[in-house]
Amino acid sequence: MQTLYREFTTQAQIDAQYNASLGLSDPDAPGKHYVAQSALARATLKHTLDVPYGPTLQETLDIFPADAPNAPVFVFIHGGYWRALSSKEFSGVALGLQRRGITTVVVNYALCPFVSIDEITRQVRAAVAWTVRNIAQYGGDPQRVAVGGHSAGGHLTAMCLQTEWARDYGLVQDPIKAALCISGLYDIAPLRYSYLQPMIQLDEGVIQRNSPAFMARPCATPTWITWGGAETNEFARQSQIMLTAWQAQGNRAELRAVEGANHFTVLAGFEQPEGELCQWLAAQLGL
Repeated sequence: MQTLYREFTTQAQIDAQYNASLGLSDPDAPGKHYVAQSALARATLKHTLDVPYGPTLQETLDIFPADAPNAPVFVFIHGGYWRALSSKEFSGVALGLQRRGITTVVVNYALCPFVSIDEITRQVRAAVAWTVRNIAQYGGDPQRVAVGGHSAGGHLTAMCLQTEWARDYGLVQDPIKAALCISGLYDIAPLRYSYLQPMIQLDEGVIQRNSPAFMARPCATPTWITWGGAETNEFARQSQIMLTAWQAQGNRAELRAVEGANHFTVLAGFEQPEGELCQWLAAQLGL
């Protein structure tokens, strides 16, 4: 029988691996949790919303400054398979980080099919460059900017790590001090055969330009590639191939799952200052 991707012969098999909502008793529960945590963050933390970083209406940042001046910074890139959600559902990542003394910047970007994944990658890179250049105005330390993201945001974080920052943006070559890739997609080819294809519209060119596992460059940024221990085999394999590609360039990375977490609860590590994700970032940023 002809295969679509690796050992998978049907769309249903690929969807079972990549549609993280399929195994949930209440598929709406993660979204409700994110919205509630985000409302709590905006009700209790200082913030500046919808700061423009680019020319289109969707290119905005939500900034949650730490209490102390010259604080380290974490730029968070949300998921939603490039075709759903916004920065507003992910204000909650600032809850634990702010109490660790970290300024949080949550990136908003345009969505498929209105724009391509190429354009989303461009927007996210522009958001990181804007943060490095401008975060001092919001009490952040531009010398200590970390970047991370979840699901599609994990993919976009990895794409940021491939960026030629000196050539394309006039920054130092490796301005990112730490990177956190959470439940990311690093070979996006299987999604061409999934339920997502009508929205994300992958072709061979998009796949080749936007599969970071196949374009790793030497990079000084220490990286944690992680996923939920209760996620499917494909999310674990995606993380492994990214680690292999990253280490093949002599780069520093660790591969470790968040035990017991699924694709959605893995983000709980941002909600309390003692959360595993908060602790790792604090250590990397010198706190």
